[in-house]
Amino acid sequence: MSGFESAIKSEAFRLGFHLVGITTPDPPPHFDVYKSWLKKGMHGSMGYLEVERTVQRRADPKVILPECESIIVLGTLHNPTKAYPKYAKGNLGSLVAKDAGNGLQGRVAAYAWGLDYHDVLVERMETLVQFIESRIGHEVANRFYTDTGPILERDFAQRAGLGWIGKNTCLINPQAGSYILLSEILLGVRLKPDEPFLQDRCGSCRRCIEACPTGCILPDRTIDSRRCISYLTIELKGFIPIKLRRDIGNWVFGCDICQQVCPWNIKFAQPVQDSKFSPEMGVPEPDLLIELQHSADSFNRQFKGNPIKRAKRSGYLRNVAVAMGNSKSESAVGGLAQALFNDGEPLVRAHAAWALGNIGGRLARDALGDALVSETNPEVIIEIKKALET
Repeated sequence: MSGFESAIKSEAFRLGFHLVGITTPDPPPHFDVYKSWLKKGMHGSMGYLEVERTVQRRADPKVILPECESIIVLGTLHNPTKAYPKYAKGNLGSLVAKDAGNGLQGRVAAYAWGLDYHDVLVERMETLVQFIESRIGHEVANRFYTDTGPILERDFAQRAGLGWIGKNTCLINPQAGSYILLSEILLGVRLKPDEPFLQDRCGSCRRCIEACPTGCILPDRTIDSRRCISYLTIELKGFIPIKLRRDIGNWVFGCDICQQVCPWNIKFAQPVQDSKFSPEMGVPEPDLLIELQHSADSFNRQFKGNPIKRAKRSGYLRNVAVAMGNSKSESAVGGLAQALFNDGEPLVRAHAAWALGNIGGRLARDALGDALVSETNPEVIIEIKKALET
């Protein structure tokens, strides 16, 4: 490797990136798999993924940046349970078995415990580009993304030598596991590419597939987004399908189960502490009774700069209501009844109705019966009636 590539990597490490690789802008090797995934409708309501202009860009990075000669792929680690032991959930069995109802505490995917990585990593990439330009002596054509642009980033990460695409569809690095936030810089400079990571080290392991509550992990290393808890609690903006609500357990934003059970995370991932992604008070295990009381203002204040804001208040409180219903706790009935009567969002009221029906009991049924008399939204009325039938 030349001194220039080495200097780029050293600067990336200094900025807080933990993995760095370089690859070419050749078309991604699994684009046909992606096209097939779209054709089968596995992307659910994420219609932006099938826009022709976006598809063409994913097929060839040079459509994004015609001057592109190299792609720098960056990985930022956030291994939470080892870096922050107080949030570890015990042994492998308890990680799955207890997800369906730990009292009235919710669970949030680890990447959302701190600041929004989109903001943090974009700033770091901007600084890295400035470093490259300062070394070259002039501006360089570039584009950079972190889970935001039309690029099959795991394909390029594998080709840049950062790891392999696991059965859980995550990029897995043998020394770091899969708690990796990926970023890419498309650069109008020719750099020496790294060797691709060609080994598949998942072997015969099926832990992620067997642990997934909704069975969304497919044999071709793709996910049926329509069944994925992360999709259901973040990307899906409407009603969560009734048949999947119990499987969500107490996840209120995202899901980490397929990573929690992965041996590469359990045995080999190294703890990493980055102040930008440190757990904020209450985020890893939010108190569901408190969360359900958020007004629009309090929601925006609490989650300013945090990824949870992506779900918006209505989506987040929808998820909170479902998690409360899955708790089966009678202590959740009062809060859910208040939401059913008073929340201004039909989406929240509808899922509060389902949650009361799932908990059951006289108090829950009384609340549902009273709400049926006063409710005017037809979709919420349907949910109330279904809840009373359970």
